This record gives sequence, structure tokens and C-alpha cells, in this order.
Amino acid sequence: MPFLKFLLLAITFSIITPDAVRKTQEKPNVVLIFMDDLGYGDLSCYGALYQTPNLDQMAAEGMRFTQFYAAQAVCSASRAALLTGCYPNRLGIWGALMPWSENGIAAEEKTLGEVFKEAGYQTGIFGKWHLGHKREFLPLQHGFDEYLGIPYSNDMWPVNYDGSPILDTSDWKSKYPVLPLIEGNEKVGEIRDLAGQDQLTSMLTRRALQFIEKNQERSFFLYFPHPMVHVPLGVSEQFRNKSGWSMYADVVQEVDWSVGQILQTLKKLKLDKNTLVIFTSDNGPWQNFGDHAGSTGGLREAKGSSFDGGVKVPCIMRWPGKIPAGRVCTKLSATLDLYPTLTAIIGGKPSTFPSDGVNIGSLLQGKPDTEPRTHFWYYYDRNSLQAVRDRRWKLVFPHNHRTYRLLPANNRFPGDLATDTTGLALYDLYRDPGERYNVRELYPEVVQNLQKIGEQARDELGDDLTQQKGKGLRPYLPRQ
Repeated sequence: MPFLKFLLLAITFSIITPDAVRKTQEKPNVVLIFMDDLGYGDLSCYGALYQTPNLDQMAAEGMRFTQFYAAQAVCSASRAALLTGCYPNRLGIWGALMPWSENGIAAEEKTLGEVFKEAGYQTGIFGKWHLGHKREFLPLQHGFDEYLGIPYSNDMWPVNYDGSPILDTSDWKSKYPVLPLIEGNEKVGEIRDLAGQDQLTSMLTRRALQFIEKNQERSFFLYFPHPMVHVPLGVSEQFRNKSGWSMYADVVQEVDWSVGQILQTLKKLKLDKNTLVIFTSDNGPWQNFGDHAGSTGGLREAKGSSFDGGVKVPCIMRWPGKIPAGRVCTKLSATLDLYPTLTAIIGGKPSTFPSDGVNIGSLLQGKPDTEPRTHFWYYYDRNSLQAVRDRRWKLVFPHNHRTYRLLPANNRFPGDLATDTTGLALYDLYRDPGERYNVRELYPEVVQNLQKIGEQARDELGDDLTQQKGKGLRPYLPRQ
């Protein structure tokens, strides 16, 4: 079916009057909005120069987190962590799965979708999945009732960054299939050009609104993993050149519009006070794309790096009457923590496997003296422990890493990346959030304490850098 024809069908909704009779919901609804490559500095409430009024309002009416981390600085790994509450290397998932990858989220894992489904919720996902493209890995096999979206990143297609088809068979991107649009378990369309990318945010938003309206009398879990702001950028005519800054800012402002549409619909349907809305990102920006990439807000490095520019992300949570309005949470927390927190909120049953998230419900209640998460493990690549941190200090272990020190490109195309090496380094994130000053020699006792946290991580999950095997990897994974 042609993409635009499918689009018209997908955004057709039934008319439901605001004063329709509704069943009283005993359990709260949850809307989880997950961005792709949105940086810590990409919203105006986090310092961006352009405006994101709906997200700013959401922060004013809820809680904004300033020490919130994605589990890893790359797509599939980050999404596995979000939906299972586990470091992805525990599950055997790392990097970004390709259209020819044979693996995906294991059947043995109990995802957030399954937790909500088991608790009697209607569950829907609209957007980017990226946890396996084969049927057994798709959302409907992992707890979701509805799915419309793309199975992996929107740049995994045989099209150049300027929109021209790749005809040179020596170019590795020519081996990508056409980007499929999937509904349920079936391919229902194809995204073949940049015009198709331009429609993604508006199309998926309308489908998300349809899901909310259809399930207004039932408890629902809406997972909305936007394909944007991953390159290639796409933005509708309504928002093109609207920001006055860049196409990237235009795309962020369309996402902000999307969030506003969801919040307005919840209010219109009188679901507002019974719905927890969460907004965050999978990792930091892909900065070698220059004006088609976002901002880390001054943090070091970006996507693909265990420095904080790669994994520290914006997070806003809003739940009127439950989360105190206008709060800023400075306590350490992570996407890993959403699984146990949401499971506890709805009275669900978590996986029986060991996990890594902690319940941050006390933070959402605004209790100032609680500190559910005391440390964080920075894993990357297949299973490399590259750093650890506690509430103030971060110890970086010697490793090779991606660096963005080279000049980025503009006009859609990426600039060159470089590789750098770091030795053992200690950073005081209270005084030096940009990780510029290695103070290892000044605080040997802090280094010693963080080394112990590193040993705990290696004992549990292993570490390729030190060639240690972890005892806590999933039992279904092949033993090495």
C-alpha cells in the first residue's frame, strides 16, 4: 500500500464526545514518550535557545530530573534496558541491531508491556521498536496489543543523507532493505524518501491520540518511542522553518507539539489526573551531524560514548496531584528505574529474573531525604565496563572511545569521527559536570571506593576490558 494512502487511513479516528460516559479507572494510565538521540540540552527548560513550550509546561506542572541516565549510549541496548529494567549486557543485547540481525529481545524476558498487559491494561506502541525485526521479536509477542511503526532506526535504508537513492553496490548502505512500516506483525507500507520521513511524527502522534481516545474507559499503557530526532531528520510543513534556528530545532518543536497534543487530549477526556506522563531519551545527540544534531548542554562527548554527553538525558515526569508541581530532582536515577517504579505503581508482577533498576517512587513523591539509587555502571560495546559513579564522583576506566573533537558537518551529511584513549580518571560531577579535570591524584580514597563498585559490576555482569566473566548473565545466554 502506498505510504501516503496508508497515512490517511492510519489517522482516521472515531468521534468521541468529551462528555461521554466513562468507567471509573482504578489504576493509573501511563504514557511513556521515548526520544531517539535527543540531547540533554535540547529543550528550553534544559537551556536550549529555541522554545519547547509544551515540555516546559509539563516540567512546570511536574518534575524535571537533572541526573537521569540512559543505560547505554546506543539504540537497541538502551531500549532493552528501558523495557526490562536491566543493563542490556545482562540480556545479551548490545549496540544497534541491524536489519539482518538474527537476535532480538528474548521470549524469556518479561517486558513492561507484559507487566502492564498482565495487570489488565490495554497496551500500545507507536514508533521505533529496535529490539529485533523478526516476527518473534516484534511488540505483539512481548505484551503489546497494538503496534505501528518502524522496526529499527530510520537511517537503516538504502538512501543517502540528501535523499538520493544509493545505487553504488560498494556502499555498505546499499545492502539495507527499504525501510518498512509495520502494523501489528505485518508490513503495511514503505518509507522510501525524505517526504516519508517528514510524515512520521504527525502520523504516529495521531495514532497515539486514537489509542488514548479508544481506551479512555480502560486503563492503558502507551509507549511512544519517536523515530526522531535521529537522522535523517523529518519535519512536516507545519513546522518546517518555524523555529528560526535550524531544521533540528524545527523537528524538536514538532515533537513538543506532539507532547502538547497528548496532554491536551488527556485533559479533554478528563484522564489528566489519572495519567502519569514520562518524557525522556535513549541517549545523547549524534553530534558529528552538525546542524542536524542536538546539544549535550556542555557535557563531554555524545552518542556512543560513556562520557556523560552520551548517556545523561533529559527526563520530565508529570502526574497531577501525585507528583509535586515545579520540582527539580537532583538525585541519581536512570531509565533502568522505570521498570520497577511503574510495576510498583500499578501493582504489577515483575520478572523473576534479577534486574538492575530501583524503585524511585519516593523521588516522585518529592521526599527530599530519599536516595534510591546510589551508583551507576557505565557499560558500552558488547560488555565493557568503562566507568562507574556514585552520587558525586565518576571513575572512568582506561579504554578507547569515540570522540567528537573533529569539526562536524552540516546539511544532512555526517562529519568524521575520531577515536581517543583515556586512562584512569576521576571526575567530580558536582564541580565539573563536563568531565574536564582529572582529580584522581587528589582523592585516592574516592578512587578506592569507586574501584570497589567497579568490582561489584564485574562480578555480576563481567567486563571485556579486564576479561572477567559475570555470574549474573541470563541463564538462556550461551556460556562462554
